[in-house]
Amino acid sequence: MAQRTCDRRTVIRGSAVAGIAIEALFTCALLGGCIDAHVPDYKRPDTPAKASWTDHTDASVSASDTIEPDWWKTFQDPYLNTLIAKSIDGNFDIKILAARINVAGAQIAEAKAGALPTMDLGAGANFEKTTGVPFSRQYNLATQVNWDIDIWGKVEKGVQAQKAEFRATEADWRAGYLELVSNVSTTYFQILQFDDQIEQQQKMIDANRQILTIFQGMNASGLIPKTQVLREQAEINRLTKDLLDLRRSRDLANNALCTLIGVPAGEYKVPPGHLQQRVQLPPVPAGLPSQLLARRPDIVASELRVLESYDLVGEAKLAQLPTVSLTAHGGTASLALSDLLKTFTFGVMPSINIPILDPGVRAHVKTTEAQATVAEQEYRRTVMGAFEEVESALVNLNAHKAQRVELVQQVERLRIVADQVDAQLKEGVISQLDVFETDRSYLEAQLELVLNHQQILSDTVLLYKALGGGWPPVDIQMQVNDSKN
Repeated sequence: MAQRTCDRRTVIRGSAVAGIAIEALFTCALLGGCIDAHVPDYKRPDTPAKASWTDHTDASVSASDTIEPDWWKTFQDPYLNTLIAKSIDGNFDIKILAARINVAGAQIAEAKAGALPTMDLGAGANFEKTTGVPFSRQYNLATQVNWDIDIWGKVEKGVQAQKAEFRATEADWRAGYLELVSNVSTTYFQILQFDDQIEQQQKMIDANRQILTIFQGMNASGLIPKTQVLREQAEINRLTKDLLDLRRSRDLANNALCTLIGVPAGEYKVPPGHLQQRVQLPPVPAGLPSQLLARRPDIVASELRVLESYDLVGEAKLAQLPTVSLTAHGGTASLALSDLLKTFTFGVMPSINIPILDPGVRAHVKTTEAQATVAEQEYRRTVMGAFEEVESALVNLNAHKAQRVELVQQVERLRIVADQVDAQLKEGVISQLDVFETDRSYLEAQLELVLNHQQILSDTVLLYKALGGGWPPVDIQMQVNDSKN
């Protein structure tokens, strides 16, 4: 009979708990219908349309296959390939971006933990002695389980937001990768350009010193005034000053390259070389604006953060709805440690929390909506900046290529002049001074051609970077649909 009474009480207690839980859910449903908890579907922010790129050479700039990830190999310079490999392994900016990916991945698990029950376990003992009263002691053991039931999907929205942030940090790494490769390439090109300029500058100084020697002889013979000698000496001073500045610039560029590849400045030296001999001009990459939006890592990261802001708005709106919590506790106490586990006390307590009455919850919804607007505007700004970068790279590249045609013709014509002047010198038609003047003009034109070569190389690198490098397109909407399934 005692056993049946105990079973009946257990059934009654269990029915009461179930009834309370059902009433709690019914109350939540009624209260939930009184507030706006609608979460809008994700939509890419609208941006001004752009169908094609401006090309001032009338060459076709159209859709092409995805650029290869190691696009810098089109420059056909093994030393550049080595530098980029060193930078990818040693650059600290890239390592920081990689570490942030790990942080964002760990935060996904942290967000998921919000939907899981938590349990606390405690044990203790109480020893007490009062005058005239026998010594007493009591042992206790207790546990409590709390579970906030995610009936509206608020926690899941937070998880989706963190997943979007994780993918955005991956895109940040890609953008940092492109920035690094671009900086290493352009810095290396500048170093080689400085080497060519230093060599040409030294040749010009040598030529002017020979002219100075002639002037000094002519002045001693009374053929020219002293001011002509002083003017030539001043020209040598100017050229020497420029040579020292070129060497300084070369050292500074080398220091910058050291930092990019992850070694202390001054610990690594790029051996002298000739830019036009080492680095070849590659074909120009092509792409349409629609490809740009799907391939540029910074645009992908910006759009993913818009998606994240949508999820955060949804999480904030769902936080307005009542929540149901279940708290289960159990414990035992005994005067003797050996009897501690002989008796137990259990209890379950469902509860309802109504945050709709909390003005802070409503204010948080407004905050997340405002932050979503900021994210959308930042996305639009990123897209517009990308359009400008591509257009500017194309303008610079086309202009410098057109200048190269003129410079090549100038150098070739000055070379012919220099050859003819040398022949005339042998015949005694002209003086050595005329030869030196012609050679100086020829060296200056060659120097301009080297600078132009470096500009075209750098423009090409910036165009590769502006078009998003060699990363495959990313469809954000597809990722949204996958997260819902």
